[in-house]
Amino acid sequence: MKILVTGGLGYIGSHTVVELQNEGFEVVIIDNLSNSSIAVLDGIVGITGKRPIFEEFDLRDKTKVQDFFARHSDVGGVIHFAASKAVGESVEKPLLYYENNLGVLVYILQELEKKKGASFIFSSSCTVYGQADELPITENAPVKPAESPYGNTKQVGEEIIRDTCKVTPNLKAIALRYFNPIGAHPSVKIGELPLGVPQNLVPFITQTGIGLRERLSVFGDDYPTEDGTCIRDYIHVVDLAKAHVKALQRLLQNENSSNYEVFNLGTGKGSSVLEVIHSFERVSGKKLNYKIVDRREGDVIQAYADTKKANEVLGWKSKSTLDESLKSAWDWEQKVRMSHTKS
Repeated sequence: MKILVTGGLGYIGSHTVVELQNEGFEVVIIDNLSNSSIAVLDGIVGITGKRPIFEEFDLRDKTKVQDFFARHSDVGGVIHFAASKAVGESVEKPLLYYENNLGVLVYILQELEKKKGASFIFSSSCTVYGQADELPITENAPVKPAESPYGNTKQVGEEIIRDTCKVTPNLKAIALRYFNPIGAHPSVKIGELPLGVPQNLVPFITQTGIGLRERLSVFGDDYPTEDGTCIRDYIHVVDLAKAHVKALQRLLQNENSSNYEVFNLGTGKGSSVLEVIHSFERVSGKKLNYKIVDRREGDVIQAYADTKKANEVLGWKSKSTLDESLKSAWDWEQKVRMSHTKS
């Protein structure tokens, strides 16, 4: 079975390609390399011993999307990661985000609509819940007005897929709402490669630990949590990647209960910013230079997943602990810096 992975050289995409190939799927990747590197392809080959088909082009070019599906008529499933994802940038450049994240989604669904049968996995986000009223967050929690154009593209993206599935019986889709992916593959051949200043906590921690950043800012310690810092659900990227394979197999084996389903992907456990810092200090043996600063606008106080549906219905469970996840992130950071120093 040939599976298309859009954005397959990105962080979560590349780990998912590895898991798909390990399960025997033939993978074809489309990536425009705007937020990834061609070197990731070698990392995938290094882990699996198999080179996926790779095509470099921008999915915003509708004719190229049509041409791709005409040439690869045997694609039976699509896992769609390709999207812009920096919250701050989305506030400054909303039209770029709407074009890239929604236009591309429409073009792909238009091609899948023409097929006799197709399975579609959508990379969504827990940002759709905003500041949740109840914890842990279940899939039935209300979707709140988005805090950013990025968050809005995930909400509207889900609506586009749901509306399409209603009128397209041959299309089956699952939206996976991730919590906070961290860590790297245990082989240290692929991991997170943020361009510029990291937007996420863990790469900022590891870059501070290695001396690339002078200091980590902790935004607020006066939140109504045990240690006053925000709480998130941090999930190892390999666990997350395996969930995509499970979701795809569910659709391919017709085990889905409807042709549009939604699952939360997290560990079910919340960790505060200070807990993450202390975990890093434990696994790295380094003291981290950090400073408490004012709160940051738009930060949700706490968010962690109710994973019951994914555990029971999808038959998937996260396995890695916070320490294991941070250890893999630290191993990866050290490898990346070593290769930079050599070059």
